[in-house]
Amino acid sequence: MKMTGAQILCESLVREGVEVIFGLPGGAIISLYDTLPQYPQLRHILVRHEQGAAHAADGYARATGKVGICMATSGPG
Repeated sequence: MKMTGAQILCESLVREGVEVIFGLPGGAIISLYDTLPQYPQLRHILVRHEQGAAHAADGYARATGKVGICMATSGPG
């Protein structure tokens, strides 16, 4: 079975027990966002800025003891 890079990443996150991802879509990672609906066990929280995603993932990790995941795209911002 062939898998895309986005599917491999999502599978890896699920296997590691990740439940929540903080981030915002962009051209460089749009294939990942297109793949996320195939993985309902991964909940995405949309933020307005990359720094917000990083802070949210950090706070989530500190509050829950679970891994905090932050996704960002390329470019300024």
